[in-house]
Amino acid sequence: MKLLVLGVNGFIGSHLTRRVVAETDWEIYGMDLAADRLGDMVDHPRVHYIEGDISINKEWIEYHVKKCDVCLPLVAIATPASYVRDPLAVFELDFEENLRVVRQCARYGTRVIFPSTSEVYGMCPEPPFNEETSLLVYGPIHKQRWIYACAKQMMDRVIWAMGQHRGLRFTLIRPFNWIGAGLDTLATPKEGSSRVVTQFLGHLLREEPINLVDGGRQRRSFTYVDDGLDCLLAILRNEGGRCDGRIFNIGNPANDVSIRELAELMIDVLKEFPDLAPLAEKAELREVSAEAFYGKDYQDIGARVPDITAAREVLGWEPKIGLREALRRTIAAYVADWRAAREALDPAGGA
Repeated sequence: MKLLVLGVNGFIGSHLTRRVVAETDWEIYGMDLAADRLGDMVDHPRVHYIEGDISINKEWIEYHVKKCDVCLPLVAIATPASYVRDPLAVFELDFEENLRVVRQCARYGTRVIFPSTSEVYGMCPEPPFNEETSLLVYGPIHKQRWIYACAKQMMDRVIWAMGQHRGLRFTLIRPFNWIGAGLDTLATPKEGSSRVVTQFLGHLLREEPINLVDGGRQRRSFTYVDDGLDCLLAILRNEGGRCDGRIFNIGNPANDVSIRELAELMIDVLKEFPDLAPLAEKAELREVSAEAFYGKDYQDIGARVPDITAAREVLGWEPKIGLREALRRTIAAYVADWRAAREALDPAGGA
């Protein structure tokens, strides 16, 4: 199998590349703006990487859409601060650029696995969220944070229609808060622009207060990346075409916690690292309003819990890694990198 992965150096793309190389004989043709997460994978004989931009390198993309069996367009802006600060950039990349790629998949008969999002469910009042029956509920137009969810939902609807009317082979996946090594960088503070686990960990390591938006009452279901990739690889294999024309939530409903509970658990896990336990002991939780944190155009999602019946019944998939272990593995990877960077700056081991 030949896979075209746009955004191959991203969190999901880089982890997927490692799993594909380790577990299959497939070839990956990947594009991204950089290759830091891929590391030495760029030199693997079955990984064909090019540095490029989805909005610029259009001829390369079209050629490889035609050449490959499956396309995974993983390129997207997916951080809430960006939805409020630059909504048009979110729309242009997440919808317009991806629509062009999907149209090419329909034209050349290439199967597409499109990364939708758990955010398409919006403020659906009845979790757990089901792919077939749950309502997709958004706020008023002036709440620009919904432009991401709207762009993804519209892509879902267009892809579904192309499947019915233009013969597009597709599967839609909806990841629910995947976490693991390489999620974001801790090098610089990115308040509101990085995912919550890395944002909180950065605060802990820099001895800064953890900001809990609206007290951290919002609930999320966190999924360890290896569990998520087990499901995604089964979708890629698509035995008997069983994933064609389907939508799959990929999440762990057992790992449903409030953001405050997440922060408290991360502090507790950090205490397992002897040299970092003092940082955990000094950790401070601070409540801030959503408007102060994100701006007036933000609106939050109270709960986000997946119904994974479809993945269980169609793929026999079940997430295995609990939240504490997922956080321990994620934090351990970041702490190792953090220590290495600190030692590089101060080889003598000073403060």
